[in-house]
Amino acid sequence: MNNVMREIRIEKVTLNIGAGKDQKKLENGLKLLKSVAGVQPVKTFTNKRIPSWGLRPGLPIGCKVTLRKTQAKEILKRLIEAKDNILTESQFDENGNVSFGIAEYIDIPGVKYDPLMGIMGLEVCVTLERPGFRIRRRSMKKRIPKRHMITKQEAIDYMKKEFAIRTSGETE
Repeated sequence: MNNVMREIRIEKVTLNIGAGKDQKKLENGLKLLKSVAGVQPVKTFTNKRIPSWGLRPGLPIGCKVTLRKTQAKEILKRLIEAKDNILTESQFDENGNVSFGIAEYIDIPGVKYDPLMGIMGLEVCVTLERPGFRIRRRSMKKRIPKRHMITKQEAIDYMKKEFAIRTSGETE
């Protein structure tokens, strides 16, 4: 007997590219995320002033795109395929989230090389949740009970079942 409240699902997949102060790299990153995700990305801005890095509040330093539901699942299949379906245990955190990087966008199936863009990488963050996690986002915020949280091992098992991943220590 399965409890539907214990089922794990993908809340969102966030793709981001950090460009620093390089505005050319930022424009290329915006084009890349648009071609990979098919959704218009947004720029991210600094909040802090760090004079040694030449950063000031309001300066655009990166771009990101957030995908949810079926769109997130479809793109995640392609992104994991770019990593040869192999993730390490260190890429899973204690709250059941997964983060990994793709060094070259040309590894992603269906994405063609653009000579004007050059070679770029991107970061992928996958947020997993269970039904009932909404209680921490509503106006009367509550904490999610410890027994309802997603553990690292549950996240690994979910990714193995849904996306046929292997952890780096396993053999085929």
